[in-house]
Amino acid sequence: MPSPLAATRFALLSTLTAMAAWAHAAAAPMGYDDARHLLARTGFGPTDAEVRLYAALSRNDAVARLLRETRTTAVTPPPAFASDTGPLRRPGPGASEEERKAFQQEQNRRGLELRAWWVQEMLATPSPLTERMTLFWHNHFVSSQQKVRVVRLMYGQNAMLRANALGNFGALLHAASKDPAMLVYLDSAQNRKGQPNENFAREVMELFTLGEGHYTEQDVKEAARAFTGWSLDRETGQYIFRPGVHDTDSKTVLGRSGNLDGDAVLEILLAQPSMAEFVTTKLWREFVSPNPDPREVARIAQSFRSSNFDIKIALRALLSSDAFWARENRGTLVKSPVEFVVGTLRQLEVAPSSGLPFAVVSSGMGQNLFSPPNVKGWPGGNVWIDTNTLLARKQFVDRLARADETPVQMMTAVMPQSLALGLKPLDSGIPTGAEARPAVAPQSSAVEEKARGQRLAREVDRGMRNLHFDAAVWLAARPGATPEARERAAQVLLLALPPQSPPPPSDDALAFVRATLSDPVYQLK
Repeated sequence: MPSPLAATRFALLSTLTAMAAWAHAAAAPMGYDDARHLLARTGFGPTDAEVRLYAALSRNDAVARLLRETRTTAVTPPPAFASDTGPLRRPGPGASEEERKAFQQEQNRRGLELRAWWVQEMLATPSPLTERMTLFWHNHFVSSQQKVRVVRLMYGQNAMLRANALGNFGALLHAASKDPAMLVYLDSAQNRKGQPNENFAREVMELFTLGEGHYTEQDVKEAARAFTGWSLDRETGQYIFRPGVHDTDSKTVLGRSGNLDGDAVLEILLAQPSMAEFVTTKLWREFVSPNPDPREVARIAQSFRSSNFDIKIALRALLSSDAFWARENRGTLVKSPVEFVVGTLRQLEVAPSSGLPFAVVSSGMGQNLFSPPNVKGWPGGNVWIDTNTLLARKQFVDRLARADETPVQMMTAVMPQSLALGLKPLDSGIPTGAEARPAVAPQSSAVEEKARGQRLAREVDRGMRNLHFDAAVWLAARPGATPEARERAAQVLLLALPPQSPPPPSDDALAFVRATLSDPVYQLK
């Protein structure tokens, strides 16, 4: 039996050997497969050139580069209405039906323009991680055009999320909570002393910071009183504090008492131990696997908390973890519709002139940008895939690869959902006086809905017709000395795992690309 000293020496030597092996792996070039995995998880369908650039880096250096090159602003010029700082020009209580209808139609057009702009930014950005995180926070701090209605406010929220996407979570929480679109969406603008509205107080605890089970109903009621007075200027749509309707009496939230205001409550939430674990768990499901490891989540959450909630610190820890790089966690996440559509365009190196057709196509697959289904956002995961959405995905890649599908066939799975791109006749929630609220806009007639759907269908068809993808040229550009080697290289680029149904031998490049994009593995990342 070895002596205790010998056993200690053996354990120490084993630990040092393992650490040396880890350090060598972390410092060595990670290679094509690892680079592809990193970029597919943190962006939208990496190109071969991007993968090769990162393949020469170590894992640590690659993660550091990704985080170093993030942005706070978009590179694509925003829609013209985004720079408008004048009055919102919403129809007042005395507006005619024609005025209300004209306002709604204008917001419909702007909503489509905004969606097209964001898709173009996803395609053009030099930092796909920035847009992935902006999309992540859009699904965390949820609001929807269908209730907010004023598209300029939705653009402002998008810009705010991008500016804070990889900054400090505390700053992001404060900014998102006072964001005009959020104030409308969760009825904060109607929250006043004596008539507290609990919507925002509940969601900021349940969905934004703590999760269920970490607060009581009394905490929600008390917090709602603290948030009274947070409102909007009815002309400009900017945040404004109205002291006359703020509740100045003492309140108790999560054990803290005093004359608390909204900012104080947000700081109390940030100080809760469960907050860092809650956000880290959501980030884990976004980037690592559907099933978070509680011990690893706790470890990463501690780093997140110790950094005063630096989002990059949390991401660096996640992307550097053994779990992120583990083989068993590859190909375990389902691409969202936006990832699927934008990623396909990027990987096939197709550059559309407009993002609108692809925003509409993504909507048909279940992800309508700027209009999540409810306050909990898109559930994601396997929910993305059902009979209808899978058909829409297949029709998209077939049409993109110039399959023999007619435009009408292409649109059958896309257009029913895309009709929801317009606005529902909901109250904007923006106060127009002491107690007044704008009247409900009339619903569009069935004829108008049908006409709008037909216009969108034509727009999508034109966008698809104007694309150019030459499968033979694209496949010939893959590395390899033989056609077979180039096909294998293409599969490694496009698929997170080996194909479930390898394409049969063929000299037809288009048939090969279509078969690869139609493989079930292509739905995964």
